[in-house]
Amino acid sequence: MGWIEWALQCVVILLLVAALPLVLRLERTLAGVRRDRAALDGSAGNLGEATRLAEAASIRLRAAAEGGGRQLAEKLAAAEPLRDDLRYLVERAEVMADRLEAAVRAARPAVPEPAAEAAPAEAGRSQAERALLRALRVGR
Repeated sequence: MGWIEWALQCVVILLLVAALPLVLRLERTLAGVRRDRAALDGSAGNLGEATRLAEAASIRLRAAAEGGGRQLAEKLAAAEPLRDDLRYLVERAEVMADRLEAAVRAARPAVPEPAAEAAPAEAGRSQAERALLRALRVGR
């Protein structure tokens, strides 16, 4: 062996010795990655399960909302005729109240209205109530 060959082998040995700390650090880092990979796989599995449960809950929630919407629509459809009937009855009652008030006015003699101070019990009553009470008093 010549001196060039010995010099090259010494250079290779020096490079190997210089690379040894880097190799050890790389080995520790890879071991940490392997440990973390198991944790990462577990976390990915848990995330997948949580996603599946969230999707199932979302589907159930959507179905419940649609069912509630349908029930509400059915109740509203059933209430529409009742609302119309009540509106008709209120209109009829107003017409009858107007007729009754007109009949009371026509049947009542021309009596001057008592002052509000004279009848404190009647102060909180409507005009129609006061007229009805006057008609009842006159009829006695």
